[in-house]
Amino acid sequence: MPETSMVHIGTSGWSYDGWRGVFFPESLPKRKWLSWYAGRFGTTEINGSFYRTPPLGAVSAWREQTPEDFVFAWKASRFITHWKRLSPRTADSLALMETRLETLGPKAGPVLFQLPARFGVDHERLQTFLELLRPGRPYALEVRDASWFDDAVYALLRKYDVALCFSDHRDARAPWEITARHVYVRGHGPQGDYRDRYPEATLRDWADHIRTWRQQMRTVYVYFDNDQKSAAPHDARRLAEILAEP
Repeated sequence: MPETSMVHIGTSGWSYDGWRGVFFPESLPKRKWLSWYAGRFGTTEINGSFYRTPPLGAVSAWREQTPEDFVFAWKASRFITHWKRLSPRTADSLALMETRLETLGPKAGPVLFQLPARFGVDHERLQTFLELLRPGRPYALEVRDASWFDDAVYALLRKYDVALCFSDHRDARAPWEITARHVYVRGHGPQGDYRDRYPEATLRDWADHIRTWRQQMRTVYVYFDNDQKSAAPHDARRLAEILAEP
């Protein structure tokens, strides 16, 4: 276990046009959105990397535009999770991802692998894939098929210190089963469909869990993906406020 516990709370992505005038100032140029965001949150999940590997120049700029202690979570390419489906053929894609993480340097945080819906459990493939991962990084696995929620999967994740992502996506709401020294929470909205703010009671329940994880000296990452109508930054800020209460 680490000697100190850290809690990182932010949103999945930051560059949403619908946030202008609600979260971002109306007059703020989009090129300054990340630095403005980083003045309010200490972490974000890079979501666009799932669809397209960003150029090294863009990654370097993200590093330069954020404070020294800022943390980027990286959502792995769909080439790895959806097209190659964790097969040994993912080695080249993992190597490409590493070039971007190395560019982020100390600001590179956890890596999230999100599996597609209708990709059922495959223990052998999962173990082979986990063996390909570079040691020393915090990894998380988000599944969208409930067949993955079994003891054999949990055992494999614990063996490789990979967190089962606590996702509430409507396709497969994950049990809050601890499988690593770190915890990764991904909120997709109360109904799991990227919409609406979470009720106060839900955020307080999450805060209670986070306090427990902190006592266990676990590093906690929480990202809100209910991006519609700026619900995500609202909920991220509110969760942080609750955790700051005496």
